[in-house]
Amino acid sequence: MPASISIGRHTVGGAQSLFLIAGPCVIESAEICFEIAGRLGRLAEDLNILVIFKASFDKANRQSISSYRGPGLKDGLAILNEVRKRTHLPILSDVHEPHQVGPAGEVLDIIQIPAFLCRQTDLLSAAGRTGKCVNIKKGQFMAPEQMKDAVAKVTATGNEKVLLTERGSCFGYGRLINDMSAIAVMREFAPVVFDATHSTQQPGGAGNSSGGRPEFAPLLARSAVAAGADGLFIETHPQPQQAKSDATTMLPLEQLENVLSECIAIRKIVNNS
Repeated sequence: MPASISIGRHTVGGAQSLFLIAGPCVIESAEICFEIAGRLGRLAEDLNILVIFKASFDKANRQSISSYRGPGLKDGLAILNEVRKRTHLPILSDVHEPHQVGPAGEVLDIIQIPAFLCRQTDLLSAAGRTGKCVNIKKGQFMAPEQMKDAVAKVTATGNEKVLLTERGSCFGYGRLINDMSAIAVMREFAPVVFDATHSTQQPGGAGNSSGGRPEFAPLLARSAVAAGADGLFIETHPQPQQAKSDATTMLPLEQLENVLSECIAIRKIVNNS
């Protein structure tokens, strides 16, 4: 059984219950973050699971120069800090450059390394030195076996609190595919989260932005939990079509409880098998 890790007062991985990382792709406003986080907090209580609120303060890897990126480091962290105060949910966001890690580590419970940056040694090392949990998203170009080296870059700092997130692999130019055996491979290195919404992405499928098939996210989530995923990563929004980033892949907030309930039941079967 893969080792578990602690996130604050919570333990994840191993034989622990399913947990969720969820929220909008990017911080659009304080108000939308408070709305979504409030709903997620109630969901955590109703389903008795750990829910971690996720939103990016800066989307530095948008396809188009004109795409919305977020409020930036200072203002974004201030909003995320207020979300924690209001909801008491743990908070996750991405970092793209080593200089962002210090300020982010003062606010975030989990520092996330974007998929395109999962080989960046200086970024991984800086994140590890904060002592916070580090979630490394597997690059679409990486074999699952190669993620062992990404984990080692964090643990070399003395920080053993690492998560790996599977988010699909490139297939040709226009879509991502999921190899569920990657979950078993990466669980040898760290607890594994499955990104159910980005896995439906069709890179560049909408011209100057990515397309997607979010209707497949529940199917992929159930499959991943059956394959042993310890947690789920689901970007969600009350009105995805109006979202400023990843509008074509996010799950409507109203659908989240049903998806989670099914996946929690599957996790219990997997843990008892």
